[in-house]
Amino acid sequence: MIAHEIQTATNQPVFSERLLAWFDVHGRHDLPWQQPRTAYRVWISEVMLQQTQVATVIDYFNRFMQRFPQLGDLAAAPLDDVLALWSGLGYYARARNLHAAARVMAAEGIPDSLVHWLALPGVGASTAAAIMAQAFDAPATILDGNVKRVMARHAGIDTPIEQASTIQALYHVAKSHTPTTRLADYTQAIMDLGATLCTRGQANCARCPVSTDCVAYLTDQVAQLPTRRARKPIPTRRAIFLHIEDDAGRLMLIRRPPSGIWGGLWCLPEYTPIEAQELQQSQHSESAARQAMLSQWSFAVQGEAVEIAAFEHRFTHYLLNATIERVRVGTYSYAQDTPDVRWFHVCDLPAALPQLGLPKPIARFLADCSVPLEE
Repeated sequence: MIAHEIQTATNQPVFSERLLAWFDVHGRHDLPWQQPRTAYRVWISEVMLQQTQVATVIDYFNRFMQRFPQLGDLAAAPLDDVLALWSGLGYYARARNLHAAARVMAAEGIPDSLVHWLALPGVGASTAAAIMAQAFDAPATILDGNVKRVMARHAGIDTPIEQASTIQALYHVAKSHTPTTRLADYTQAIMDLGATLCTRGQANCARCPVSTDCVAYLTDQVAQLPTRRARKPIPTRRAIFLHIEDDAGRLMLIRRPPSGIWGGLWCLPEYTPIEAQELQQSQHSESAARQAMLSQWSFAVQGEAVEIAAFEHRFTHYLLNATIERVRVGTYSYAQDTPDVRWFHVCDLPAALPQLGLPKPIARFLADCSVPLEE
């Protein structure tokens, strides 16, 4: 209501007209998925852009298009190939959903309606709207993180942005500003505004094309909006990864389960220590958990496990505090590659790593393991 009264009183052009005029001069027109702007390329980019900044996505997108230039190429590829190209981009469920959706589309065709995009794995309301607007120039309202921030500030919406009622209010505001023409340009423009001027940190209101009727700007609340619920401290989870190396200098990698964190990626075997209070002492706890992990392969373990590295990795909902232990085993008579277990000579790792989908911290560690570790 406040924003509407300000706009009417000053008799300014409507929001979308000002934004599009700014976009024509200052917007991003050379993003790789814009040239050419096909439904397939827009879909890939929008999935990659979920929770990820444009600057990070560009190189991944270009490599992805080199390997999978057409939908059929992606649908026919093994999931391992997709995960290998996604390695380091994070949120790996996106890659698994992308691959699954590609196979659906290869059989049924690329959707041309919002409802059919929403039926695909990994495509939510905002992603589907962005695809319809950018690929088909269809009327659709997006509400990604950048747009939520712009709308909250411009309309002066000060309730926590995570609340369902706030999201509904933001959607109605965003929809009221969405024009009926130049939908592809407008969608890119509103995302560009949030990414380049109306940023989370230091907003550049002096250059903003819609600041003159922005409630947050006029009431000096830009730094305070949007508001969020108080965040609880994220918990820390402990895990131990095993660098299992046999007498032949081969390192064992396993495929993680298809769901969950790092789902479907290749990784060092991981175990979580049993809580110390269950076994009285933490060292007994770790020893028991390690033995439980190793027993499934009937290894002839040589000597004690030795910690050789440690790292922390922050996920959305927790902090992973991890160590890597070296375990020497006798030459494993059953060391044959299977769909879920692969053995690599340590010296061959540099050449093998780019072909594998690996969690980023594990890939970083393995990149330094070009020769067998000395005792």
